[in-house]
Amino acid sequence: MKIQEKDIKEIVKSKYNQIADQSNDESCCCCKGDSAAWDKDYTIFSESYKKLEGYSEDADLGLGCGLPTQFAQISKGDTVLDLGSGAGNDCFVARAVVGESGKVIGVDFADKMLEKARKNAQVLGYQNVEFLKGDIDQLPIEDDSIDVVVSNCVLNLVPDKVKVFAEIHRVLKPAGHFSVSDIVISGTLPEKLLKEAEMYAGCVAGAIANTAYIGIIKSQGFTEIKVPKVKEIHIPDETLEKYLNAEELENYRNSDIGIFSMTVFAKK
Repeated sequence: MKIQEKDIKEIVKSKYNQIADQSNDESCCCCKGDSAAWDKDYTIFSESYKKLEGYSEDADLGLGCGLPTQFAQISKGDTVLDLGSGAGNDCFVARAVVGESGKVIGVDFADKMLEKARKNAQVLGYQNVEFLKGDIDQLPIEDDSIDVVVSNCVLNLVPDKVKVFAEIHRVLKPAGHFSVSDIVISGTLPEKLLKEAEMYAGCVAGAIANTAYIGIIKSQGFTEIKVPKVKEIHIPDETLEKYLNAEELENYRNSDIGIFSMTVFAKK
């Protein structure tokens, strides 16, 4: 039975609200908690932000799969939009670059995440960082108003990625650009993983082929597309055993299937 888009959104929203309610010490990549897709602390996707200016430990829930701000070419005074802003980590890193003269906007659909992000911004004393509630495939942002869009391990959670990139194109200024880190695959994932709703919250079932991902970006009119970083991801057997039997797991390991973190840069 195919998982409905609205069901996927509710599952992801529920998981990320749970994450926001838990402490940073209990966090893991893309999900956590007893009922989440992994129930142990797997940091198989996330990368360390600790050396980046603007890093806030309270805003780092270990949910990313790359460092999109590192390749985003953000400048002082820019208006930056972060899709799926979570507790605000990427927003605060971007704010360190745009300075007082710029602006950073985070969009998220999980109320608990928004609450946590706004509290973090208040503690840090940032007046030019704003967090809005909304779906990233229907952004509450005006046309042609953003210099740079960033996102970290979020677009893979959205069933209709065409809508997201169409929205990115809509809100970017004519000379704007984006840098997003996401999970992509090569080969075809086992059917059981594709059907397992929990794996959307774990950033796997929602991933698409790397070539298809780039194809969507091209289809929405973006140019100068670059892939500055790719990192292969290894999902532990004890995680996959939740969804695959021994034979299926062996077949998976012997296949040409690959799961990757990919950062993509492109201009409008």
